[in-house]
Amino acid sequence: MIAAVAHAWIVLPAVLLAGGLIGASGIGGVLLVPVLTRLGDVALPQAIAAASLGFALPALVALGPLRRQPALAARCIPMLLGALGGAAIGALLVHRLPGAALMAGVTALVLFAGARGLMASSRAAADLPAAAPLGTPAMLMLGLAVGLGSAVTGTGGPVLVLPLLLLLRQPVLFAVVAAQAVQLPVALASSAVHLAAGRLDAPLALLCGALLLVGSLAGQRAAPGLDLRQLQRMVSLLLLAAGGWFAWLLLT
Repeated sequence: MIAAVAHAWIVLPAVLLAGGLIGASGIGGVLLVPVLTRLGDVALPQAIAAASLGFALPALVALGPLRRQPALAARCIPMLLGALGGAAIGALLVHRLPGAALMAGVTALVLFAGARGLMASSRAAADLPAAAPLGTPAMLMLGLAVGLGSAVTGTGGPVLVLPLLLLLRQPVLFAVVAAQAVQLPVALASSAVHLAAGRLDAPLALLCGALLLVGSLAGQRAAPGLDLRQLQRMVSLLLLAAGGWFAWLLLT
């Protein structure tokens, strides 16, 4: 229930901020579950379920920019199919896997990718040729892994897609497009499983979704003013911030 969320005066603005980061770069959903559990005193299973459905609304907003990048969006289709299946499996396994171990792995990946991207940006590596585009099997397996990991940790998808694609030396613009695209299949598949299992607090999920939607629209308006190097630097800094947040949660 919405009334059960403690400290709403700080939780609701934090969810709005998460939406802004989602709209600008795809990252931001990492904040939602920790905010709900640590600040809002929402039980972890209900927080993950609410986040799963809440991400669907900003994911719909992301479809607008994707229509302006049809070639990049088409390359994401195998990944989206994999994410759909992976998210359903992850939602089924969410109570059976060691959450701390999974979050430790996600934290290490995010911190490494953020540091690597920031060093590359400082060396003007954004101007260097990227690696060859990933093939369909690789994108399918990437989507499966991202969907599984996202559903188990309640992180929405982008925080896993971005570091993985950047580590594979894919163009930063494609990485951001893929991060925005992956949100919808992850949200739909995982929230359907949570609903069937009776773990979904619909009012809380819709409140989170509405706030994420408003923030996402604002973030989308701010993003076009960034050039490629600024975008890579911003994404790297956000990855480092997300990794630091995860590390703090694990240590405390």
